[in-house]
Amino acid sequence: MWDFDHPPLASALATRYQVHSTQPAQCADELLANRADLGLIPIASLTPELAIVPGCAIASLDRVRSIQLIIKLKSHSGKLNPPTAEVDIDRALARVRTIAADTASRSSLAYAQILFRKFIRTDPQFLPAPADPIAMLRHADAALLIGDPALLALENRTQIESTIGRCLWLDLAHEWTSRTHLPWVAAVWAVRPEALPAASNNALSLTPTQLTADLQLSRDHGLAHIESLVEEWTPRIAIPPATIRHYLTHHIHYTLSPACIQAISLFRRHAAEASLLPPLPTLRFL
Repeated sequence: MWDFDHPPLASALATRYQVHSTQPAQCADELLANRADLGLIPIASLTPELAIVPGCAIASLDRVRSIQLIIKLKSHSGKLNPPTAEVDIDRALARVRTIAADTASRSSLAYAQILFRKFIRTDPQFLPAPADPIAMLRHADAALLIGDPALLALENRTQIESTIGRCLWLDLAHEWTSRTHLPWVAAVWAVRPEALPAASNNALSLTPTQLTADLQLSRDHGLAHIESLVEEWTPRIAIPPATIRHYLTHHIHYTLSPACIQAISLFRRHAAEASLLPPLPTLRFL
């Protein structure tokens, strides 16, 4: 969103776009209700009516950090495993029966459910809960944290484990990429295609080519201003600047590559097979 928020292009873009911010799932709801024409939406919210705008994505090629599945580690006797004990990840996952889940992201929740149903062959219960890892782990075998709460939990890992005990920290993106050999994709730009012909009849003439170029150029300019973004966000979240910088430059992948498109298709197929999301046999592109 760099160009939409910063000069010199923000004023020109304001003549073509009216921007407002909301939660990811709400972006999709507004698109489907015709209250918005364009939205950055979770891939779980894609429908046959919406078209993906080529070029941009919020994805990761391995570990993303901002989606953490935290599992309390206990032996069969019920005692906490010692710190030196090696952990069999799949066995630890198979023992999980309840997961306290931050449900802010529909896609992240579906990724977690796919991990258990498709790859571990279990079906634990997901319990909606506020994003407080200590409270979540006191009432469930595991906690699913998304976004800033996940990043903050990693910063406070020592404090959390001193209260709860030893935990297994799994990066959900890494679990997906290691099992599918494809990127993990969170969100894409999606548009109601019928909104563009109406715009093209007026003086603004916003075409698919212009829309795609505006979004890609804004992303590229944002990548060229990482240090400015670090300065802007350091006062807003209790995470060290170096961690924010590394997150923006190493953990997030911003290009909708062919592998990302393949990953979206596989995710939607697994989600449909597990009755988590409606089938989406074909991805529609602008």
